[in-house]
Amino acid sequence: MTITMGWRSRWLLPVLALGVVLQLAACGDSEADQRKAFMTVLQSVPSQPGSVPPALSDDQKKRLGPFANDYAILTTFSQQLRQSMAVSLKPLLEHVSQIRVPQDYLTQRDGVRSAVGAINLLGQQVQAAKTQADSAGRNLSQPQEIQVLYERVYSQVVSQPASALANVVPTAATLAQQLAQVGDFLQAQGKQVTFVGNQVQFETAQQAARYNALITPLATQQRDLMNGLQPLLPLLKPSL
Repeated sequence: MTITMGWRSRWLLPVLALGVVLQLAACGDSEADQRKAFMTVLQSVPSQPGSVPPALSDDQKKRLGPFANDYAILTTFSQQLRQSMAVSLKPLLEHVSQIRVPQDYLTQRDGVRSAVGAINLLGQQVQAAKTQADSAGRNLSQPQEIQVLYERVYSQVVSQPASALANVVPTAATLAQQLAQVGDFLQAQGKQVTFVGNQVQFETAQQAARYNALITPLATQQRDLMNGLQPLLPLLKPSL
């Protein structure tokens, strides 16, 4: 009986060894497929600053395996950025677009003033989201071919928009404050100011000079803001 068991065990060993090899091969193929799927997803992100990374389907998350967590760093930052901009920059731009004649400085004054606080808060929110993304990114361990591609996409989705917003926030705040000052000035004149169509009339030359001094910087400030927003335009578009 002992000899028979030994004979059987000698034949079973190669079979067991073969099973181990097959399991290792299967694991290797799965990881290779995950890398390929992840690179395909990264390549689908538009190649421009402020790109919005497409959301993953449940099937894509399964195919990416652990790389889905790497991709989540990008989508989380992008979502946080869009949400913050939706309650700060978007309202300001909407108020600015409604100012067509001098009287509009009055009607849009309160909305513009409320946007100042939201815009100042935007800078803090973006910095916090960037710090969180950078911290998560430093802990990643990726194959070389993925790391190169991922860093490029990370720059487009995280680094460049964060840098652009750091410049836009003070520009937007300055414009909002200036617009509010024009509205405050017109409000303070009471009945000494008259609105006729797209014209405004004052009773004294001093009032007119002060009004002109207040509105003169607006064109430059608005142009600077729109130029600064160029890398962020994809993030200002409505979510699908």
